[in-house]
Amino acid sequence: MQVNRRIIQALTGITNRFYHSDKPKKVSLYSKISPLGNPSCSVTNELDEWVCKGNKIRFAEIQRIILDLRKRKRFGQALEASEWLKISGIFTFSSTEHAVQLDLIGRVHGFPDAESYFNNLSKEDKNDKTYGALLHCYVRQCQMEKALTHLRKMEEEGVSLSSVAFNDIMSLYTRTGEYERIPEMLHHMKEIGVQPNNLSYRICINSYGARSDIEGMERVLNEMENQSFIVMDWNTYAAVANTYVKEGLNDKANSFLKKAEEKIDNKEGIGYNYLISVHSKLGNKDEVIRLWFLEKSALKRCINRDYINMLEALVRLDSLEEAEQLLKEWETSGNCYDIRVPYIVIIGYMDKQLYEKAETMLEDISTKGKILTPNIWGRLAAGYLDKDKFERAVKCMKVALSLKKDRKGWKPDPKVIMRILSLFAENGNVNDAESFFHSLRPIVAVNREMYHALLKSYIAGGKEVESLLNNMRDDNIDENEETKVILGINQ
Repeated sequence: MQVNRRIIQALTGITNRFYHSDKPKKVSLYSKISPLGNPSCSVTNELDEWVCKGNKIRFAEIQRIILDLRKRKRFGQALEASEWLKISGIFTFSSTEHAVQLDLIGRVHGFPDAESYFNNLSKEDKNDKTYGALLHCYVRQCQMEKALTHLRKMEEEGVSLSSVAFNDIMSLYTRTGEYERIPEMLHHMKEIGVQPNNLSYRICINSYGARSDIEGMERVLNEMENQSFIVMDWNTYAAVANTYVKEGLNDKANSFLKKAEEKIDNKEGIGYNYLISVHSKLGNKDEVIRLWFLEKSALKRCINRDYINMLEALVRLDSLEEAEQLLKEWETSGNCYDIRVPYIVIIGYMDKQLYEKAETMLEDISTKGKILTPNIWGRLAAGYLDKDKFERAVKCMKVALSLKKDRKGWKPDPKVIMRILSLFAENGNVNDAESFFHSLRPIVAVNREMYHALLKSYIAGGKEVESLLNNMRDDNIDENEETKVILGINQ
């Protein structure tokens, strides 16, 4: 009760814009629970503690925290902050705040809880904002029937409709592959007087492209270009160009890429990146280079996303030397280190079977103290095996296994593991085989095939097998006919 009284005082008695406390150097609430703070902390506890210590809070600041947490996908904490604000009872939520909370409930707990929250709202709060938030919950969780039923209810209840609701449904059709239903939805929204926007038309254009219906795509594009309320954007022309690339209509693709370029905002890196990517698919290296210099000139500073896109384009064009030069430029760009950037070039070398170059780059990165992932070394090991470079393959796989100790998710390719164990057996490298086998145990479940390969190594190396057979039984793997055949070789 004491906490609630202080909450009320905090929310009603403050006129300052920023958080403050009685102690001038005290850490701000925003810094403790904002995206820069601890992602695992309890927002409710932090808010209660903040108020209990006599600090004051503005409603606008809580809204700011909720907004920032949502942007950083920390939905659980954003929901905590929203619920804390609602439970305090000092501020009556408008439909906007209800819509935000409904969306967060859907993201954290799923659409049934969001549905329940919506049903308990007053009639006044059930408007386009809250109806739209629930519709988005259904769409996000691919609840097609519920989404369509909800949209019909919105129409029947006379809820103010915009293109947003229909775009949601058309996006869901795209996700479920029901492309033929998208033009019907576009026609329906126009029929009931809802004006399509650029996204509405673009989703429809893409639906025709997905079905390779060039005539249908061009018909919708022509309609869009002739609408007085539509200002054509680069996204649409680029989407059309991409469809032409897919269909092998390169001349048309180049023509629409020029149209898209004319519509790009000079400060919009995403637009340049998209055009660079499509031009690289067409093999237009000169255009890729030209657009890259345009992008660098327009943006003043390129971020990691831009370098990743350009490196992917150069690798796609087999321009690995230029890619390596660009990688050196990135290293001096001042951007934060992102392992995905050099990986593009490394994987490019692997795809060209230039495994030594890939390994040299990986070792150079490791020497600089950067953290590598086990999967990249595992892939390199597989490549070396394909080139019959057994010792290098083993070395790379050992590095991968050593990195795996601190990581989750990655598992070595079973085929690569068996090939390595089998080659140990063929070469009679019993000690190396045994060491490799034991390095696998903490990472993968040992099986009969692995034991049989190790057993062959023992036999080839003249080592006594009884202890190995006992280990095999301890792992609940009994001897079968194949085991007896292998042991028969020894006899």
